[in-house]
Amino acid sequence: MSTAETQKGLFKDVNLYIIFGVTLTSVMGVSSIAPAFPSIARSLDVTTDQIGLLITFFTLPGIFFTPIFGILADRYNRKVILIPSLFLFGIAGTACAFATSFDQLLLFRAFQGVGSAALGVLNLTLIGDLYSGNQRASVMGYNGSVLSIGTAMYPAIGGALAILGWNYPFFLTLIAIPVGLFALFFLDQKIEKNGLGINLYLKEIKSALMSKMVLGLFIGMFLTFIILYGGYITFFTILLDEKFEKSSLAIGIILSGSSLVTAVTSAQLGRLTKRFSEKNLISAAAILYTVIFLMIPMVENIWYFTLPIALFGVAQGMNIPSILNLLTGYAPKEYRAAFLSVNWMVMRIGQALGPYVLGLVYLYLSLDGTFYVTAIAGALFVVNSLTLIRTGKRKADLTTS
Repeated sequence: MSTAETQKGLFKDVNLYIIFGVTLTSVMGVSSIAPAFPSIARSLDVTTDQIGLLITFFTLPGIFFTPIFGILADRYNRKVILIPSLFLFGIAGTACAFATSFDQLLLFRAFQGVGSAALGVLNLTLIGDLYSGNQRASVMGYNGSVLSIGTAMYPAIGGALAILGWNYPFFLTLIAIPVGLFALFFLDQKIEKNGLGINLYLKEIKSALMSKMVLGLFIGMFLTFIILYGGYITFFTILLDEKFEKSSLAIGIILSGSSLVTAVTSAQLGRLTKRFSEKNLISAAAILYTVIFLMIPMVENIWYFTLPIALFGVAQGMNIPSILNLLTGYAPKEYRAAFLSVNWMVMRIGQALGPYVLGLVYLYLSLDGTFYVTAIAGALFVVNSLTLIRTGKRKADLTTS
């Protein structure tokens, strides 16, 4: 069968569209409401240093529930976890739109975070379950494109909805309900029950996770999400509002521009990896992060942000797919969901800590200080990525000796 025929067959597969729906839902929780942060702060009488709690309360449940959901998805089946998660995400997210106080909003965000905890793990796990060989590679590429399109569109859509009112972006989460219904009735169950005893199962996971390479990749992912959700999504948004007095729509469009660059860069990843290793691409991205956040406090004209925003999109497009590609190689099918759930948990910790820690920097130092601290996180990422390269070289030397 030709490549064109294979791709044509894929696009007739209902499972593919359900996976895309899960992916689009999994990235909605923060990017769609970020442009509304200044409006939410004003409407609910919240200080700027506290608004990052909307991300923290959403991401914290994932730290605790994601590994549990991953184990259950391996031990039983994916739908048992996936469908209730989608319904909870949609219901709790919509409830946020009706919150009458910031405390109530944080409570609903926490419930929404529980619903979100398994989504980013199970979309990748389902790809591994349902596809193999070249098909799997194709689906991974398509899914990456869908994710980038979602992260590009949501800030602009959320910003436009926020013009109507701070709560309107939360209604986007209703999309999770029809996705859950489609998954309930149409998602294929090509999954063999894990036959490993629970003690052996946990031992195998622990052994795989203790690899120096895997630990280094987890550290890289953690620092990436500190930078993304702390320095960029939260405090760059606040900078655009406070210093440049941009509307929620304008903020959304600016954030979308970066995501579009990420989508274009991700689409070229196959070509890039023919010339450079994933570890070298990760290192280049880490250097870019550091330079970008050193630049941001110095910008006085809004149009000069074109360069750092474009560079941030390039860094994201090289970095996250490269880390996920390397981690996927360490995820055997017997415990794929649990393995990937640890990565998701690491991401959630970064999401939760980034806005909180930088909120303290904002409170006790300054807005500019949040970007310099983010640059320090980028510098730590540079050190970590260089360590990954050295680890890979040592392993290669041992293999050839």
